[in-house]
Amino acid sequence: MTAKRQILVTNALPYANGSIHMGHLLGYIQADIWVRAMRSMGHDVIYVCADDAHGTAIMLRAKDNNITPEKLIQSVQIEHKRDFDHFGVSFDYYDSTHSDTNYQYSKEIYLANHKAGNIAIKPVTQLFDPEKQMFLSDRFIKGTCPACKADDQYGDSCEVCGKTYNATELINPRSTLSDSTPIKKTSDHYFFKLPNFTEFLQKWTRDEGRLPASIANKLDEWFKTGLTDWDISRDAPYFGFKIPNTDDKYFYVWVDAPIGYMASFKNYLTTHRPDLSFDDYWNPNSTAEVYHFIGKDIVYFHALFWPAMLSGANYRTPTALFVNGFLTVNGEKMSKSRGTFIKAETYLKHLNPEYLRYYFASKLSDKVEDSDLNLDDFITKVNADLVGKVVNIASRCAKFINTQFDNKLSDTCAEPKLVNQFIHAGEHIIKHYEKREFSSAIREIMALADLANQYIDDKKPWAIAKENPNSQEVQDICSVGLNLFHKIMVYLSPVLPTLAEQSRVFLNVDSMNFDERFHVLTHCVNEFKPLMQRIDPKNVQSMIEDSKENLPSSNVKSAKKESKNMTMTDQNTFININDFAKVEMKVAKVLECNHVKGADKLLQFTLDVGDVDDKGEKQTRNVFSGIAKFYQPEELQGKTVICVTNLAPRKMKFGISEGMILSAEKDGKLTVVLLPDSMVAGATLA
Repeated sequence: MTAKRQILVTNALPYANGSIHMGHLLGYIQADIWVRAMRSMGHDVIYVCADDAHGTAIMLRAKDNNITPEKLIQSVQIEHKRDFDHFGVSFDYYDSTHSDTNYQYSKEIYLANHKAGNIAIKPVTQLFDPEKQMFLSDRFIKGTCPACKADDQYGDSCEVCGKTYNATELINPRSTLSDSTPIKKTSDHYFFKLPNFTEFLQKWTRDEGRLPASIANKLDEWFKTGLTDWDISRDAPYFGFKIPNTDDKYFYVWVDAPIGYMASFKNYLTTHRPDLSFDDYWNPNSTAEVYHFIGKDIVYFHALFWPAMLSGANYRTPTALFVNGFLTVNGEKMSKSRGTFIKAETYLKHLNPEYLRYYFASKLSDKVEDSDLNLDDFITKVNADLVGKVVNIASRCAKFINTQFDNKLSDTCAEPKLVNQFIHAGEHIIKHYEKREFSSAIREIMALADLANQYIDDKKPWAIAKENPNSQEVQDICSVGLNLFHKIMVYLSPVLPTLAEQSRVFLNVDSMNFDERFHVLTHCVNEFKPLMQRIDPKNVQSMIEDSKENLPSSNVKSAKKESKNMTMTDQNTFININDFAKVEMKVAKVLECNHVKGADKLLQFTLDVGDVDDKGEKQTRNVFSGIAKFYQPEELQGKTVICVTNLAPRKMKFGISEGMILSAEKDGKLTVVLLPDSMVAGATLA
């Protein structure tokens, strides 16, 4: 028996400015399955999370809704908790970063780093809205481009000529919040001296088991270019925590958000586990394990800034980061117009949440890979595996035990070798869970389900019962079948907690933990009730329809009218302006270019196309291009190219390609279209 481990698990904090959707749930379900598996192994696992509740976006949304930010984040937290509960995500404690405890730890960590010389103060000149009395970020400023004189351009770059500039260089700038003319104003900003931790972080990111190798390799880019000071302050007005010893400076949201892991844990101990010590988990010599489940879009914060802040304040750092990829639906990015941007609440109106837990588990591994929710495959897999295989075992056997043997299983096992095979299979399955190789675990469990159904098919208890309804042989066969079902459901319990609980009640056992697999059942079971229904494709289609956000009808009518005016020759020869407008081409910076192992024709690109998340943080794109015959990766590294950004993502053997790089070809020679390096990533080509 392995020693009992003390484990703290956290999930990335959902932003308190929107609803939970399928893309979010991928990471939370992955973490929850691992937590349940580790608990089933007998370890002491604490699982906490919180809403990320600070920032300008929340402040402005609350103002638009004519409520306080506190009221907004409270209502969003209730919604998030409800959705997580329905999907079986078993947080021990779900908190908010807007808590007194989080402020105290944020203050302590900041002051410790300040005392250690890790904080700098530098003047920063920004545009200030005199009407709203606030400094303006680039997205809240528009004006005339200082280079090409194009109007209505944002405060960081021109979408017409691609010129980058400071917002203070705009001609006739205006605030998009008040339409007033902003003024220049200098403000002191607080910076965290990340370069002080370069040596520490280079070692930390390469510690065995700390990060996936692909992530550690990507972080090397930051070390090669040199770490820079990190701006950790925002000026008032801002919804967040005020920086100690200042009157109008607030912590940037990414300062107090990860500290929320610590605060949520502390609040859980105070309210539920006073037997445990916070220091035993967070002091530098702690033997407890701390794991963060995060998406690959927030790796930099968790793998660089977060461990550096902790180290500077003399706290322990995470044992490891477990990183998941993005989710596509039907091979494409989630889309509101196609109905594939599916909110948790919408899904729950139409489908059993355990369907999704199972499907995600069948796809997930310990690799940093994107996952695809193919809805046709989703229907097929759930119906075939869960209903057609697993539940079918119980329903085929239970009716005989319930009706002909007064619910009583056989006193002795008629197939000890077969049952022992199922018991011993647990050793490999449990190891797969521990290593987060859920898809491997599912494959082995389904192989057991096939064996169980084959056994029942071979023995044909229904045929024997026709001749002798109370035959001992029928009781023995069905008792073996239900014992096999018991082992399968024990193994599936981390993935399907609700189905496992229903099965526990039917089988009349005390627990579905992994150790329960060793028990051979000989007692009375309860009356069998249907455990799971097949997915009706109509319900999936209804979910899609409920998720759609249609284009304004005027646009549709306009397009139809223009189409009618075209002759047949026109349609075969030309595209209209609406067709051309559908193609979105953006300036892209090549952050990384590599050969693809096993694909001689492909190069893999990591591109900056100006994408940002809800918090304004940069997101990259993965693109495969069949140009390896014409270019070496180093020839394109750091170059500026054109990317078609609204091309449907394509699932390939080596990953998902999220765009297309433009090139020209003539007489068998191909040339990638390169742009001047002065062009800004994300600028739209017109």
